[in-house]
Amino acid sequence: MTDVPALDPSARPRRRGGERARVLAGVALVCAAVCALPMLAVALAAVTGGTGTVAHLLETVLPRYAATTLWLVVLVSAGTFALGVGAAWLVSMTRFPGVRFFEIALVLPLAFPAYVLAYAYTHLLDHPGIVQTSLRAATGWGPRDYWFPDVRSIGGAAVMLILVLYPYVYLLARAAFLQQSATTFLAARALGSSAWGAFFRVSLPLARPAIAGGVLLAVMETIADFGTVAYFGVQTFATGIYTSWFSMADRAGAAQLALCLLSFALLLAMLERAQRGRATYQDASRRHQRMEPAQLVGMRALAAVVLCAVPVLLGAVVPVVALFEMGLGSEQDLLSPRYLGFVQNSLTLASVAAVVTVGAAICLGFFQRLRPGQLSAATGYVARLGYAVPGGVIAVGLLVPFAAFDNALDAFMRARFDVSTGLLITGSIWLLVTAYMVRFLAAALGAYEGGQAMVPANMDAAARSLGQSPGGTLRRVHLPILAPSLLTALLIVFVDVMKELPATLIMRPFNFDTLAVQAYRLASDERLEGAAVPSLVIVAIGLLPVILICRQVGRR
Repeated sequence: MTDVPALDPSARPRRRGGERARVLAGVALVCAAVCALPMLAVALAAVTGGTGTVAHLLETVLPRYAATTLWLVVLVSAGTFALGVGAAWLVSMTRFPGVRFFEIALVLPLAFPAYVLAYAYTHLLDHPGIVQTSLRAATGWGPRDYWFPDVRSIGGAAVMLILVLYPYVYLLARAAFLQQSATTFLAARALGSSAWGAFFRVSLPLARPAIAGGVLLAVMETIADFGTVAYFGVQTFATGIYTSWFSMADRAGAAQLALCLLSFALLLAMLERAQRGRATYQDASRRHQRMEPAQLVGMRALAAVVLCAVPVLLGAVVPVVALFEMGLGSEQDLLSPRYLGFVQNSLTLASVAAVVTVGAAICLGFFQRLRPGQLSAATGYVARLGYAVPGGVIAVGLLVPFAAFDNALDAFMRARFDVSTGLLITGSIWLLVTAYMVRFLAAALGAYEGGQAMVPANMDAAARSLGQSPGGTLRRVHLPILAPSLLTALLIVFVDVMKELPATLIMRPFNFDTLAVQAYRLASDERLEGAAVPSLVIVAIGLLPVILICRQVGRR
């Protein structure tokens, strides 16, 4: 007869698996705590900053910041909705010459930071630019003889943001339209509705949750934008935070402005979650009938081509041509060691941040699957809040506590051992990578969970019955299946980090500049020709991941 102790060796893998599961839970909790730290630090710094700064802000800049930010949000919301939904409906539900090309081309502006478009269109449309110079030469007008819209205005900033942010709405709306069954649309047509009437009364309401999610993503990016509004001289909360922190050295004022912006961003995040939670759709037909695209001919086909070509031309083609023309006249040497250093720094930060962020997303996503409950759900919710927090807020929220820690440690070491430790964490690359992780973890987590939903739960049970630990199940079952989703998550975070400016500008280590920082510095000095060179490199590096993402989404 076999004794009970003989079973002990076989219990080691289970004990080891339990230890790995606890390690996974610990890593997930640490990631959630790191994501919550900037928000808590900003709130604490704002509360302890005193009421004098708040009163001064209320009397001077706060109403202007609030009004400008709100007006910008309204314009970008309307513009991204019109462009994104219109383009998504045309390429999904109609057929016209070039529709396959436009399915991909309409996403290309996603690779462009809004501040890059601002540099290009300022070069084209400003008073000494090509357009106005040609207009004066052709008509003989003087500078005061005609009116021309000012690109450096709230309207100009809104147009730049619309052109680069409408792909968020386009991608989500297109997916929603493709998933709709034709039965409801055809029923509306049978009851006497026109094609446009059926679209507005049936198709558009059914796609409302996805469209609202895309618009809110665009709004969050709008309130987080710094490069565009700073260059155009538009005063928003984002520019106020940077001015208070660096120009005025007012840490309390920066924290209080960050808290105002954080409150607005979290309100938008809660609205998005509420509308997504209430929106449900049940197909009463019990079967899915694919919508047959309508063939457009004649003037309708021409109108569809023009409507799809305009955002591609204005959001991708014209900026590239303008930047290339500007770059040829600049004195910037892209192959110089200095510029190669900018490229290396940008690629290093983007690559490391992408790997770290996707690794955190894997830990959080698998923890929610392995231990479903309130704790895992709370960690996932906290981790997603970072995407609603602008980069400048995250930068302030991380610098405040870690600078206090570094100063306290340095004071302790000086008093006890007469040794100065300096700034160990503040101003380091790893703190900047942490800011990127907090900012973009929601995007990586969404891509990972989208792929994880395709893995049936019985696969986990089968792996466990065959002796696999939770870590072995993740490594040998989940990760191979989720490889496309993980690649998508890596590419998304990589592109976002390449474009991120506020957090990089505030938190970068000394003498560690990136392409985005170099472009911003040259543009701030009105050296637009020089700023075109790093801007072109940012776009060139970002285009390939965006095309790969489009192909990946198309396969799905």
